[in-house]
Amino acid sequence: MTVALETLLAKAGLRVSPVEFLELVEDAARRLSPATPDPADYFSTEQRDTLSDVGLDLTPRRADEVDSRARAVAAQAVLRDSALTVSAAAHAVGVDTSRIRHRLSAGRLAGWKDRGGWRLPAWQFTSAGVLPGLEAVLAAVPDDQPPLVVAAFMTTPQPDLRINDQPATPRQWLLAGGDPTKVATLASVLGTPA
Repeated sequence: MTVALETLLAKAGLRVSPVEFLELVEDAARRLSPATPDPADYFSTEQRDTLSDVGLDLTPRRADEVDSRARAVAAQAVLRDSALTVSAAAHAVGVDTSRIRHRLSAGRLAGWKDRGGWRLPAWQFTSAGVLPGLEAVLAAVPDDQPPLVVAAFMTTPQPDLRINDQPATPRQWLLAGGDPTKVATLASVLGTPA
């Protein structure tokens, strides 16, 4: 399995050993809900009755069902592995590390504190530096949105952003010189019901 995982990680461009990747997966899984949560435990008796009345199934997941947390754990592990350190981001942008920290504190770059310091998602960088229009987009993202949600938004095709009549990701849109206010408008509603 190690050779297969090593091959998969290399194909995905992830710079991590299979052991390190599996440690990331284990850490991400631990941060999510318990392995076998009982959905009914999250609600009061009255709430459970109401939810059951409208047809919501609150029974725990069966042993033969796929664990819905697996996709989230894998995405979190990839996000963490592909993220840049402050010094790697400074090198990519061509500035001093203090400028990167300043941009982080001003909300002009996205990142999170992790073991060993700040981590900055790779989606916000290009071969020429920082993604064009990034500041306008980040300013519009609601403060309560976690890095994984923002990364998923920036790398998922959006029907409202079209390049050559095909849905484009916000990252692709900005790289192609698209108006950042269109992406900012979409980003401003992250986490709100559709």
